[in-house]
Amino acid sequence: MRIVIIDFISLDGVVQAPGGPDEDTDGGFANGGWTHPFFDPEVVGGAFDDTVGKAEALLYGRRTWAAMAGAWPERAGDPFADRMNALPKYVVSGTLDDSELTWHNTTRIPGEDAAARIRELRDAPGGDVVVMGSPTLARALLREDLVDELRLMVMPVLLGGGKSIFPEDGVLRTLELVSTVTSATGVNVCTYRRAAEG
Repeated sequence: MRIVIIDFISLDGVVQAPGGPDEDTDGGFANGGWTHPFFDPEVVGGAFDDTVGKAEALLYGRRTWAAMAGAWPERAGDPFADRMNALPKYVVSGTLDDSELTWHNTTRIPGEDAAARIRELRDAPGGDVVVMGSPTLARALLREDLVDELRLMVMPVLLGGGKSIFPEDGVLRTLELVSTVTSATGVNVCTYRRAAEG
């Protein structure tokens, strides 16, 4: 299986709280909902439709999973929501109990076993495992060299600080840009894959 990360990201590399003001205020982050002026259903929405359409599973960190689990089940009847609700879901957490996994088709991956379990998942036959949001998990996956594709919705905004998905470990990682689509609102949807070895 391929691990694909899809995220909204600012020009200065911030992914925190794209959806709303109270989504994630860690560190005093006060710019929640910053993607709204730039979202367009055709290009940005289309990138999510395409990515989720190719997914065979979804992978989340605990906080993003909880937000998604609180939102998507009640949207049944919309084709995108129905797909999100039907897909197998994995949540990495050291604090969630299995009894709390109320979103249909969710399996918990214990935090201490995450890298090994995700490596096993990636080595299994199948299609894409998609990661949305989940900056701590995304950073760990990049650090462990477990990401096959990054789809970044680069928004024309500077946020001046906040959570990033990129490791700060001094390791050089080379990617290959395979496509870029620009929306009328100035968003660049950039797809990167790991560069060929050699």
